[in-house]
Amino acid sequence: MIRIGMIIGDRFEVQEKIGTGGMSDVYRALDHKLNRPVAVKILKQEFSENQNFVDKFRTEAQAAAGLMHPNIVNIYDVGNDKGIHYIVMELVDGITLKKYIEKKQRLTVREAVSIAIQVAMGLEAAHKNGIVHRDIKPQNIMISKDGKVKVTDFGIAKAASSNTITSNVMGSVHYTSPEQARGGFSDAKSDIYSLGVTIFEMVTGRVPFNGDTTVAIAIKHIQETFPNPKEYASNLPVSVEKIILKCCQKSPDRRYQSAGDLIKDLKRSLITPDEDFVVLIDPDAEGATRIATDGEQEMIRHSTTGSFSKTEQMRLNEVEEKKKVEPARPRKNNEYIARENKRYESTPKKYALEEQTSPRRSEDNMDRLIIVMAVVALILVGIIVIFMVGSQIGLFGGNSGEDSSISSSTASTGASQSGMTVPDLLGKSFAEAKSILSGENSQYGYVVQKEDDVTSAEKRNVVTGQSVKAGDRLERGETIILKVSTGEHKSKEAVEELSSSNVASTKASLSQSQKVTMPGVVGMDEATARLALIEKGFSDNKITIVEVNDNDAAKTGMIIKQSPAAETVVSTSSSITLEVSIGPATAVTTYSYSGTIEAPTENQYYSNGVVVTICITSADGTQLLNTQVTNFPYQVSQITGITSGTGTLEMSFDATLPISTDPATGQQTGGAVQRQTVTRPLTFAPQG
Repeated sequence: MIRIGMIIGDRFEVQEKIGTGGMSDVYRALDHKLNRPVAVKILKQEFSENQNFVDKFRTEAQAAAGLMHPNIVNIYDVGNDKGIHYIVMELVDGITLKKYIEKKQRLTVREAVSIAIQVAMGLEAAHKNGIVHRDIKPQNIMISKDGKVKVTDFGIAKAASSNTITSNVMGSVHYTSPEQARGGFSDAKSDIYSLGVTIFEMVTGRVPFNGDTTVAIAIKHIQETFPNPKEYASNLPVSVEKIILKCCQKSPDRRYQSAGDLIKDLKRSLITPDEDFVVLIDPDAEGATRIATDGEQEMIRHSTTGSFSKTEQMRLNEVEEKKKVEPARPRKNNEYIARENKRYESTPKKYALEEQTSPRRSEDNMDRLIIVMAVVALILVGIIVIFMVGSQIGLFGGNSGEDSSISSSTASTGASQSGMTVPDLLGKSFAEAKSILSGENSQYGYVVQKEDDVTSAEKRNVVTGQSVKAGDRLERGETIILKVSTGEHKSKEAVEELSSSNVASTKASLSQSQKVTMPGVVGMDEATARLALIEKGFSDNKITIVEVNDNDAAKTGMIIKQSPAAETVVSTSSSITLEVSIGPATAVTTYSYSGTIEAPTENQYYSNGVVVTICITSADGTQLLNTQVTNFPYQVSQITGITSGTGTLEMSFDATLPISTDPATGQQTGGAVQRQTVTRPLTFAPQG
């Protein structure tokens, strides 16, 4: 068991837990040998005796150990100390990109592109070293406090030359490429697809595909048209729009062929965002390249891996016959074709054969299997929906369902065509949701009302519904109703399960008061703690839950204090108080601005005394100042509570253009009044 203060590997002193995952925990530690803070990832105890998990844990260290790059979290050490398997890595003082997106709802285009460039640079280094990450997602991208972006968690990475590159671990389904979803071959272009999805989420605030199950989402990646990000971010420049679409093509051959190619276009989009320079390869051009070139045919014929099967030979013969009788299609992208030919000519023959045959042989069967799985999933979902609806209307003895959810009429209450876009709050704690909507530093300023949801199976105080759905717009000061789980349904289920177990001692303890030893429930979630207490004979209505803040985010939703204390002898009729952590107190960094604005003399048409409209807007879109002045310099008094560190100063004025005469034609131009605009970037100071 890991304890704060213990020394691992005679060198690393554990200081605090800073994260947890499916198979490992991450701790901040002090490297006594080099006197520097580090992060130590430790395999959970339940997995440490399973050789498969140990091998997978070591794979992460081996995959990333040789990668030294500013945009990759560096691995310092790996070892085993008395059964504790650990990896020591660079400590990044910051947050994940996922949390950053959740905090800001969506990022500005420039910020998203800058982050994408750094991620792509890290991937380029990995790919050049023969490593494919295969699990690129915002959760595996760290942003430090000084703005550096680093890729982490190479836990399912494989060497690109590995014969076992076909994946048994698909990674996070919202970001997985179609070829990974099929369980097929994945390479550097799979990472590019996942990065494209990540850029999509940064600029739109949502993932491209969603569904009730991982299978449903995977099928969408394979079959459905990738949504245009401009549908959710109307001000998205054409270059960034097309970069995302090119990254996320279904066919790997139509994506960027390397991270380096992607970086070039991303950098160009920063300079000329509205220039339409990204080349998307259309399906016809791709179809033309599917006919094997002479070089590919020759390479296949002389492959050292052996002869083709009868089916494969028939397919190859059909291709050759088609080339004889049909004219070749026009090739619309010669540069792309040349690059592909070069790639094949420089590829080892065995690799080329596998790429030409293996995925194609299994593609039809895999598609059929996925379709069957989708049909089965839909049938199961239909049965569940029928059962739930039937229960709500009383067909199966349930209640009428009047309180089960917010009605459709309520759901649209307050929605308008103007105002701010309402965020998605489902699944968040009520405290967190309320802080976002109406906290001291909230950009929304809504009035929040709470409505109890006694039928939800969610944990206590989890938001299960909202009166204005995510994506709708609501004016500042309007009311939004949040439906919040009371946890009663889950507790009742636990009690019913307990009753049905026919445990004689439990029945006895429910029927009469007796002296028992108080169990320790600290570290449990509320439902588990209630069950443990009821098993001891305590009455559920004697248990009081108190919500408190705790600085350890890993304890959110857990019991952190109990009264009476564990191991004390008490009566089963006693009242019990449990303190449940709702996470650290919200601490949002805010900024302020004050300064002197000089006249917009960089515009040649400005003249003293004209009316100038001054507008200051923060990077998150909040307007901080809008006024008109005629005299400069203009002093801005301190503006506080700004939620972004940067912004824009925009000065606009009307100017009469000078009249000029064309000497050749004698035609006069100018003389019209035209609106002029001068824009300057601003940096705000952090508030103390």
